[in-house]
Amino acid sequence: MRTKPDLSFWKLWNLSFGFFGVQIAYALQSANGSRIFATLGADPHDLSYFWILPPLMGLVVQPLVGTASDKTWTRIGRRLPYLIAGAAVAVAVMCLLPNAGSFGLAVSSAILIGLVALMLLDTSINMAMQPFKMLVGDMVNEKQKGLAYSIQSFLCNAGSIVGYVFPFLLTWIGFRNTAAAGVIPQTVVFSFYFGAAILLGCVIYTLCKVKEWPPALYQEYNGGGETAADGTREKTNLAKLLVKAPSTFWTVGLVQFFCWFAFLFMWTYTNGTIAKNAFDCPETTTIRGIAETDADGKVVTEVSAKYILVNGKNVVVDHGRATVAGIVADDGSFIPASSVAMLCDNQENVTINSGGLDISVPAKGIPIPSPVVADNLPYTVNGVSPYGFDKPIKTNGNALLVNGRYIVRTTEFRLVDYLSRMEGPTELTTADIYTRDPKNGELVIDGASVVTLEDPSRASFSTSVVLNTESPEYNDAGNWVGILFAVQAIGSVLWAVVLPMFRSRKFSYSLSLLLGAAGFVSAGLLHDQYLLFVSFFLIGCAWAAMLACPFTILTNSLRGGNIGAYLGLFNCSICIPQIVGALLGGWILSFFGGADTLAPQHVMMIIAGISLCLGAISVVFIKEHKTENTTA
Repeated sequence: MRTKPDLSFWKLWNLSFGFFGVQIAYALQSANGSRIFATLGADPHDLSYFWILPPLMGLVVQPLVGTASDKTWTRIGRRLPYLIAGAAVAVAVMCLLPNAGSFGLAVSSAILIGLVALMLLDTSINMAMQPFKMLVGDMVNEKQKGLAYSIQSFLCNAGSIVGYVFPFLLTWIGFRNTAAAGVIPQTVVFSFYFGAAILLGCVIYTLCKVKEWPPALYQEYNGGGETAADGTREKTNLAKLLVKAPSTFWTVGLVQFFCWFAFLFMWTYTNGTIAKNAFDCPETTTIRGIAETDADGKVVTEVSAKYILVNGKNVVVDHGRATVAGIVADDGSFIPASSVAMLCDNQENVTINSGGLDISVPAKGIPIPSPVVADNLPYTVNGVSPYGFDKPIKTNGNALLVNGRYIVRTTEFRLVDYLSRMEGPTELTTADIYTRDPKNGELVIDGASVVTLEDPSRASFSTSVVLNTESPEYNDAGNWVGILFAVQAIGSVLWAVVLPMFRSRKFSYSLSLLLGAAGFVSAGLLHDQYLLFVSFFLIGCAWAAMLACPFTILTNSLRGGNIGAYLGLFNCSICIPQIVGALLGGWILSFFGGADTLAPQHVMMIIAGISLCLGAISVVFIKEHKTENTTA
């Protein structure tokens, strides 16, 4: 077997340049995925579950891609066809995912489209990313592999910086950073568009600059008796490869488990953590359904629906908010109403609307009640309604305009909801209601079913406390998360330069993970948005080591023609911990706080730090075997 020649710096650069575009797509996904699902209406306790399908698909697809690429010989190469296929799908899905809430679909349908799009995007990104790792294994000698993977790490993080800062920069340019309920802001949508265009350009550049070795030359440099001169190969048995895998495969995989478990939590819960801790994002209580109890307090009827209709015409719950049935004046009289406006002396009205309509912000100098939790009404001041059902509201001598027609004079009034006005057995039609065409306002009912409340006086709303994703604070925090992730990428770039200076790769690997652990814990505790730069810089140190060390250690222990298959199998050490983290995330979060309180997402960052500490300890079990032959 011939020794692979040294490659010039620019040839090493060209082998990995496509990583820049691929990582922009990955950065946009990781920084905005949870933001998108939260905006679509997902509960924080359910967020981690949306991240199950991407790694699950990777667990199946990546070993197959690695094995198939080992057998593929085409005019343009053996790895590049998979780059083309993965990038093509990624570009298409990047245009779909941020628009999941813009098709006029029901909330459940929008979330489903987003889930499928996220799955396809993650799978296609990994499919496009794998060829670059395999090209280094195919064409770079052991002496230069460390440099080659460092270049990959640099390009990876440079692409991450671009992807992470896109929403922040687009907000600065003038794109809208807030949108209607369930709709993704322009800043996020166009960030995905620009990222897709850059990815396409990087793939074209790679195809023009990289030429893979033909089968015969590949065999001379890499060995592997199963590769014939005509490119044919014996059937690869993945189970047999696992049995004969070097010990390094398993010990590095153990470290990978704790690392990727931690980073799954970061991608899932950073938005919520930063929005609450650093930006004081307002909370709101979202209605999830109606529960009716018997005389003993036992639940006899439970209705779970985003929208609930009464007698087919009056909307009781709209986008998780109860709507106004009317007002009760100071003399106890009930007046049906869908909107109530307080007429002020300066002719600027304070409007309280139902049905999720836009509402006017009170003018300066107009006295309004002290803010209460906006559990039932649309939002007003700073994203939080100061009005709540059955809360006394002083009029301060101002008259009320009811339904835009009737003048009501009262010194104090209370807003009441439809549920509180129901009497006797009442039929409810539960359904998703949405506007298919926002221009003509046509309502569409989806998945309708009928239930009966025998005694509405024993019924109450089932609620959960969430962050207000429509508020400026939440969306400003979403942009800031991109900046923090960019700081992480910068830290990773700088630390990647330092890593080769350590004499012991295992020491540098472990140290990097401990620094990342400190970053995670501090990110969950700090409330200053600028001090968080330190936290995410430290997290970047761990990320740099995760990108460079595992593949350098592993590929140095592999020989023969099954490198692609082993790297595909090794991808399981990335997918499995993410699946475990996604399955456990909601349960762990519920353990620290139920639906009736705001989910303490910062706790998940601290748990991520503990996981990285375990990863750093596990590095001690790695034994590098640079001469071990693992050909099946």
